[in-house]
Amino acid sequence: MAEEGQVIACHTVQAWTEQLEKGQESKKLIVVDFTASWCGPCRFISPILAEFAKKMPHVTFLKVDVDELKTVAEDWAVEAMPTFMFLKEGKIIDKVVGAKKEELQQTIAKHATEVAAA
Repeated sequence: MAEEGQVIACHTVQAWTEQLEKGQESKKLIVVDFTASWCGPCRFISPILAEFAKKMPHVTFLKVDVDELKTVAEDWAVEAMPTFMFLKEGKIIDKVVGAKKEELQQTIAKHATEVAAA
């Protein structure tokens, strides 16, 4: 699976939907980065997220540009960038708003271990 170990950018609603469906089937934790090209903190956190993806192949990392996929951002009630949504089996289980590396890392660790324990 070529997608493991990297952040997968969803450029179409179809690609987004496919990734969500894959996540539901695999029951893996999905971390979605709602981002924007003009957002400074988003650019700051992007390489950090890529590092997390390399270290955690058991977690799926997705990236959605809110300007590119406005309807997806609206559907998920994203109001600030970056917003990180944590999904499991299609449901939001947690959320981190802002480029907060430590909080992001702790939240990923918390939910990723629940998958391993389940």
